[in-house]
Amino acid sequence: QVQLAESGGGLVQPGGSLRLSCAASGFTSNYYTIGWFRQAPGKERERVSCISMLDGGTYYADSVKDRFAMFRDNAKNTAYLEMNSLKPEDTAVYYCAADEMLGYYSGTRFYMSGPSGVDYWGKGTLVTVSS
Repeated sequence: QVQLAESGGGLVQPGGSLRLSCAASGFTSNYYTIGWFRQAPGKERERVSCISMLDGGTYYADSVKDRFAMFRDNAKNTAYLEMNSLKPEDTAVYYCAADEMLGYYSGTRFYMSGPSGVDYWGKGTLVTVSS
């Protein structure tokens, strides 16, 4: 049984930083991707970023590119989302997600699937960016 345990989140001022972590258990190999979606009030759940636990390939949504970074620790089966230069529009509930097809390559570029087909989800953690 795959389980995802999230940590991090909270209140931060604009321009500040936060780190989210997602620890996965139950996968039998590194052939899976961990990612983050977010959902703001009244909006649809949207892609943020993901990382392949197999080879470290990453994807970032345009809205977070150059501000957010993902990295992994395979020994802990954990992926981290480092969020910098946070803006009020980053305020949302952030959901960790994982499965074998969440991330995929097309040529050399790594992409992130949408939320509808994701097999495993965390409970979500609230990130609030406000002064």
